[in-house]
Amino acid sequence: MDGMRLCHIDDVPDGGARVVAAAHADESIVVVRRGTQVWAYVNRCPHFSVPLDFEPGEISCYRAQVLMCAHHSALFRFDDGHCIEGPCAGAGLDTVGVEVDAGRWIAMSR
Repeated sequence: MDGMRLCHIDDVPDGGARVVAAAHADESIVVVRRGTQVWAYVNRCPHFSVPLDFEPGEISCYRAQVLMCAHHSALFRFDDGHCIEGPCAGAGLDTVGVEVDAGRWIAMSR
């Protein structure tokens, strides 16, 4: 894996999310975790192009299955970023490719 490190897997709550800054990205990234699985998305709701977090870094997650936009209550699945409910139903979050290395660091994949 030769991408930029975002955070350690233990920094992301199991069944939750963490907002991280990426040095060469214009926007922050939301890293989501369920057990050893991780996904990452650009921190931008497709409804009005606003961040998913209202308070910086505070992402609402429910039942280790969905993220919720703090502005419009849109719900996005962990595993593919697809909006299943809310004003942008059917849209999706922009995916950021990530990998977990042997040291359990999450990094952007190239």
